[in-house]
Amino acid sequence: MKIMNKHFHIKSGLWRNLLIFGGLLLFAVFQAMSLGGQTGHPQTDVHHKNVQDTVPKAAFNAGEFIIDHIVDAHEWHILSVGDFHLTLPLPVILWHKGALHVFMSSRFNHGHAQYKGFAIANEGDNKGKIVEMLTVHPQDDQRITMVENEELPLDFSITKNVCSIFISVILLTWLFVSIARTYRRRSGKAPKGIQSLLEPLILFIRDDIAKGSIGEKKYERYMPFLLTLFFFIFLNNLLGLVPIFPGGANVTGNIAVTGVLALFTFFITNLSAGRSYWMHIFNTPGVPWWLKMPLPLMPIVELFGMFTKPFVLTVRLFANMTAGHIIVMGFFSLIFIFGEMSLGAGYSISVVSVVFAIFMYVLELLVAFIQAYVFTLLSALYFGMATEEGH
Repeated sequence: MKIMNKHFHIKSGLWRNLLIFGGLLLFAVFQAMSLGGQTGHPQTDVHHKNVQDTVPKAAFNAGEFIIDHIVDAHEWHILSVGDFHLTLPLPVILWHKGALHVFMSSRFNHGHAQYKGFAIANEGDNKGKIVEMLTVHPQDDQRITMVENEELPLDFSITKNVCSIFISVILLTWLFVSIARTYRRRSGKAPKGIQSLLEPLILFIRDDIAKGSIGEKKYERYMPFLLTLFFFIFLNNLLGLVPIFPGGANVTGNIAVTGVLALFTFFITNLSAGRSYWMHIFNTPGVPWWLKMPLPLMPIVELFGMFTKPFVLTVRLFANMTAGHIIVMGFFSLIFIFGEMSLGAGYSISVVSVVFAIFMYVLELLVAFIQAYVFTLLSALYFGMATEEGH
C-alpha cells in the first residue's frame, strides 16, 4: 500500500511538473505570437496583397509599438499569425445628432474602414477615437487616406479597458461571495481553499492599514471601501501583466480609471470629515494671525492641499503602472530593432531582452502589490485625518 502511494505521488508530481512546463511554454508562444504579429500593419484587401512585394516594408516603429500596447482600444487583440489577426470585437455605442448608433467594432476592419459615416481616426489630435467622417477621400477600396473634416460623437463604447473592468468586477464578486459563504458555513474553523489564500490580505488591510490609520472605533465603516479599493487595483495590476486574454489590458495605467478611484477617496474624505478637520483648514491652530489675515494664506494652502491629494493618488498609480509596461515593451522592441539590422543581431539581443523582460515582470509583480497597498494606505490616512477628533 505504501509503495502504491509512493508511486501515485511520483506520478502526480511528474504530471504537475509537466503541466507547469506546458503552461510556461504556451505562455511564451502566445507572448511571441501576440508581439510579433503587431510589428507590421495588417493587409486587409487584395490590392495590398498583390503589391506588397513591390512596396518597401516600413521600418519598425518602437514608439507606435509600445503605445499600441498601453492605450485603450475598441477591439481586444489576442494573437497574430502572419496576416491573420485574432481579435475580439467589442460593442460600439455612439450618440450623435440625436440618434443612437450601436454596432460591433469589427465593422471598422481594424481601423481601415468606415461604417455608417463613422471611422477610427488614424492620425491627428483625435487619433484612436471614433469620429464622424464629414469629407473623406478613400483610396484602395475602403482604406482612409485623408480626412478634411471630422466631428466627435459622444462615445459610450465598451472598450478594452471597460471590458477588463467588467471581468475583474465579476471575478472579485465571485471571490468575495464565495469567501463570505465559506465564513458562514465554517464559522470558528480554520480557513480552507481560496479563503486561506485571501484571508492574510484581508487581515493585513484590517489590522495594519484600517485600524492603524483610522482608529479602533471608526475603521469598520471604511473597511468595505478599503477592501474593494485594494483588491480592485491589485487584481487589475496583475491582469495587466498577463499578455493573453483575459489579461493584457492596461486598466490601472489609464489615468481616467485612477482619477475616478481618487475621486471616490476625495468625496468620502470630505463628506465624512468632522468639525476639527475643517477647523484645521480654515483656522489652523498654532499658525500666526498674519498668515490668516488680511490675506488668508494658510487657508488657501490647506484648500489647495485638499485637491492635490487626489491628484497625487491619480498620477502615482497611473505613472508607475504605465512606466513598467513601457520598460517591458521597450526590451521586446530591441529584438525587432536589432533584427532589422541583421538576423544574428536580432537573435543575440533577444537573449538579453528576454532576461531583462523576465526580471521586469518579477519586479512588476512586487510593484502591483505595492501600488495597491500605497493607494489604500493613503486613502485610510486621509479618512483618519478627516475623522480625527480635536484635542
